[in-house]
This record gives sequence, C-alpha cells and structure tokens, in this order.
Amino acid sequence: MTGTVSTTSTVPLPRRPVEPGAPGAPGAPGRGPGWREVRRWYEHELGWPTVPGAPPGLPAGVLFDVLDVPAEAGARALRHLAPGSPVALRGDRMRLLVAAGCAEELPGLLDWLEWGAVALDLRALGAGDVLEPPLPPGRPLPPPGSPKGAAVWLRPPVPGREAEASLPAMPGVGREGSAPDLVRLVDTVAAWCHRVRLRRGCGGVPVSP
Repeated sequence: MTGTVSTTSTVPLPRRPVEPGAPGAPGAPGRGPGWREVRRWYEHELGWPTVPGAPPGLPAGVLFDVLDVPAEAGARALRHLAPGSPVALRGDRMRLLVAAGCAEELPGLLDWLEWGAVALDLRALGAGDVLEPPLPPGRPLPPPGSPKGAAVWLRPPVPGREAEASLPAMPGVGREGSAPDLVRLVDTVAAWCHRVRLRRGCGGVPVSP
C-alpha cells in the first residue's frame, strides 16, 4: 500500500497598513538619507552646530542671530549686507543672519531709532531659539516630510569661509571695518516693515516713500 504525504501550504496573514507619517512609513520625517544629508552639510561642510530632530534645527545665539522680516522689507535692506552675509527665504518671509547677541540689542536699538512705539512685523531669533535649516544650495527637492514651503538660501553660506565675520553687528564690538553696521540695517528694515504694514492696512494701495 502506497503511503500518501499530505502537504499544507501556509499563507502569511496580510500586513496591517502603515499609517502615513508613522515611523518606518515611506516619506516619514527622519527616515531615509534626506535629513541626514542636510545635517551633514551643516555640520561637516560649514562646521555649524545643529539641534537633533527631523528636520534638524540651527541654534540661534551661537554663531548668529536672525532677523525675521517681510521679504519686501528684507530685500530693501540687502544693500547694507556684506556679499558673504547669508540670507534665507521662506515664502513671503526673509531671514537675515546677524551677529550673535544682536537679538538682545534689538528692543533698545528700535527705541533709540524711535521705532519702539511702532507695531512692526519684525522678529528676532536669539539664544534659546531654533531656526529651521534652509535646504543646502543645489538640492533639487526637499527631503521627505519637509514642511510645505521649506526655507531656501537666497545668499547661501560658503563652506570653508567663516560667515560670522560678515554678519551685521553693533558698532564698537571690536569688529569695526569688517562687519556691516546693524544700526543702518535695522533702521531700513523697520522703515520698510512700517510701509508694508501701512499698505496692507490701505488695501494694497502703494505708500509714498
């Protein structure tokens, strides 16, 4: 009598779909080489410290502070910057890098320039604040999980060149002749922030200089 061998095929149970954005999901923040490459560019190419996370952050108050202003106001102030002074852009906002410590000086400087009592769309990032890293130059697409409208460099920092020496600073901090004057920069930015605000209040009607 011939024996019969019974074979049973095992079918794996269907996998539970991975929720979008969950760890391990395609395009989830922090996964893949995208943000690692961004962090590597800042830390190894520029020598800038970063804050852990996805995306990584750039700590203000260490190598630089930041003036966050309307793009139109920032564009009017570019003439007060040195050629190597980095500037970032995100949507309709411009981020002007200034010397570390300038954020603390801003309220007193605005008072001295007689802008202290005027409501301005002007924000300073200093010690304890974190800047979203603009994408490195030449990168065609943002990494997976990037916030919509990611920041980009309008004037990127150059690897191998110290950007700090080109940043606007307060007069009398030992960098005379080497750094642009923060006073002129802030006065121009404040004036154009005020004009932009007045124009918006007038329904977009141009305001005379």
